[in-house]
Amino acid sequence: MNLIIDVGNSFVKLAVFEKGTLVYEDSVKLVGLVDKARYIYGAYPEIEWTMVSSVVVLEKTDLEALKVFSKVHVLDHSTKTPFKNRYATPDTLGVDRIALAAAAFYHKPNKNVLVIDAGTCITYDLLTEEGEYLGGAISPGLQMRYNALHRQTSKLPLLTPGNPRGLMGNSTESSIHSGVINGVCAELDGIIDQYRTEFVDLTVILTGGDTQFLSKRLKNTIFALSNFLLTGLNNLLDYNKS
Repeated sequence: MNLIIDVGNSFVKLAVFEKGTLVYEDSVKLVGLVDKARYIYGAYPEIEWTMVSSVVVLEKTDLEALKVFSKVHVLDHSTKTPFKNRYATPDTLGVDRIALAAAAFYHKPNKNVLVIDAGTCITYDLLTEEGEYLGGAISPGLQMRYNALHRQTSKLPLLTPGNPRGLMGNSTESSIHSGVINGVCAELDGIIDQYRTEFVDLTVILTGGDTQFLSKRLKNTIFALSNFLLTGLNNLLDYNKS
């Protein structure tokens, strides 16, 4: 059994995999990481390995606490990957993007795959049919765009993502929703279209916290897989164990 710990900008996701199958999943705030992990180790004593992926700096004491219960692999740019990394600056590539590329490699082998992770940021990552990771793009996520409108102006309110009533807002709030939501969807569809002109038979996978909110609003055909990152981390852990 493997324990996967994905430390994001907002929450920590924890998942248990048994022979490649997800059997447990939960999320906590960072301050609750060690206590939650201790509970999981007790509930699943068969866990032998833990993969830690973090986009923030973890306290050394947290990692040492995990090592009491299992072997721990911390994902970084030196971790072995099953794909060829063609990123120009591999030491700056986010661990979340490494994991998504690994998930794409195993999910659609010998296929061109574009993975879009809609979370705090929206990331685009392209893996070719030859098993080469080429890179992609990073743009602000939904809530980040709402936050920017509020914080960088003097009068616009802070909103949470909501359904625009149409293309044209007739109030400040509806105009914000229209601008952000329609803007993000136009960006997603437009970028997917551009990738499809360059890569034949492209599979597009949408994942991340805003997957369900966005998936039904896109014109392009996509696969919505909310646990894709966790699966990729488990794939990488198994690959590095061998």
